[in-house]
Amino acid sequence: MTIAVRPATAFEDVRTLVGPKSPGANVCWCLSYRIPSTLNNELRGPARGEYVAELCRAEPPPGVLAYDDEEPVGWAAVAPRSDTSFARSRRIPHVDDLPVWSLWCIRVRPGHRKKGLSHALIAGAVAFARDHGAPAIEAYPLDNGGAKVDATMAYAGIRENFERAGFVHAADTTSVLAGHPRVLMRLDLRR
Repeated sequence: MTIAVRPATAFEDVRTLVGPKSPGANVCWCLSYRIPSTLNNELRGPARGEYVAELCRAEPPPGVLAYDDEEPVGWAAVAPRSDTSFARSRRIPHVDDLPVWSLWCIRVRPGHRKKGLSHALIAGAVAFARDHGAPAIEAYPLDNGGAKVDATMAYAGIRENFERAGFVHAADTTSVLAGHPRVLMRLDLRR
């Protein structure tokens, strides 16, 4: 397995990872935290994909993709926190006034899990944020204490994987996902 992590500029590859099987479906497309809730509710069916296609053409693109050879196998959403709903969150605190970036979704395709792709995606997202001038990057993973996490709710990642990547616990949150508390983890990129 040869893994490469690249900016998410290829819309068809993003669709493979986060798009619906049916073009008219109203699935997340990893927009829930990226855009205001009003817009999120207004975008229906194909309009969701069209919005993501625009993001893929923008600078910076909406995240990173992991490829096994040329097959898209993983996705990580990463953007300046100020451009996400985390900027206004009452459940996820602000640690300070640094213009941090947020990493909030990691998705690995079935059949490719348990091969270290989430680690490659975290590293790729960190490099992407650093390359775009981020002074620090935050994530809001589940603090599951080793308990099993339902695969559909594991998109936030787990604390242990972020600790392995050098992130440190920066704050507790009042956010709970899949019955597990979420914590704010941060990695300083100014070194």
